[in-house]
Amino acid sequence: MTAAGTARASDSERTTLDKAADENFPVAPFFLPRAWRADLMAVYGFARLVDDIGDGDLAPGGADARLLGVSPEQAEDRLVLLDAFEADLRRVFDATPRHPLLRRLQPTVRRAGLSPEPFLGLIAANRQDQLVKRYETYDDLLAYCELSANPVGRLVLAVTGTSTPERVRRSDAVCTALQIVEHLQDVSEDFGRDRIYLPAEDMKRFHVQEADLAKATAGASVRALVAYEAERARNLLNEGTPLVGSVHGRLRLLLAGFVAGGKAAIHAMVAAEYDVLPGPPRPGKLRLLREAGMTLRGEG
Repeated sequence: MTAAGTARASDSERTTLDKAADENFPVAPFFLPRAWRADLMAVYGFARLVDDIGDGDLAPGGADARLLGVSPEQAEDRLVLLDAFEADLRRVFDATPRHPLLRRLQPTVRRAGLSPEPFLGLIAANRQDQLVKRYETYDDLLAYCELSANPVGRLVLAVTGTSTPERVRRSDAVCTALQIVEHLQDVSEDFGRDRIYLPAEDMKRFHVQEADLAKATAGASVRALVAYEAERARNLLNEGTPLVGSVHGRLRLLLAGFVAGGKAAIHAMVAAEYDVLPGPPRPGKLRLLREAGMTLRGEG
């Protein structure tokens, strides 16, 4: 790779990883062991990049497409990019990947003995986003979350060497809840991408039309629907919260942060009276700390 190509690769990697600061909860907080932080940032880099491909949010200039061997003529084709990204992911397990974020992931995969399946699930979710714009039932949405969210929690457990069937089950509940919460926060943004993650059967039940989601503020029907889905997410978080008490030390703090992030986001929606259309209701740091403390104490 030329010096210019190396610089573009480095810029692409930094652009993706810089987004970690904007997430609902710390991706790899300072209190974790250094090896865990490095591994979790490598996993985050993968997840962030595949989401950026699926959402069309790659850095301008086409550097990522070039790194993946995609021609300029196809650099805007998300399905082509996802196929190329999947091919490069497979190199993580038996060769040398092209993209720097996947090269960064390779030592983590080897150290933790990670399998391709969780990574392939995240790619499949983004491929599904290109083909499926609406979800008829809540079960359909849960199946999507199985691909788009649950692999992340499973990877965290695998990286930290704490995976058991019961912890995976609890983790899946937390991750699905966090995904639903994110969808509720981002109703307007998703609608702008011609995606709706509110189940159609629930929209019908609450007399919500798609046109209602394009308004500047939410009417009573939309607010009732968001409240209903937020309660489902809350129940899932409560189902998954015992995961926190099943581990010890700094991992317990990390998992409490994940659960607290979801509960605090729901509280922010409640405070906004479930009007998510002007923009995502965001919790303050004090609320996050309060929820984390309650989660660690087994309250709430």
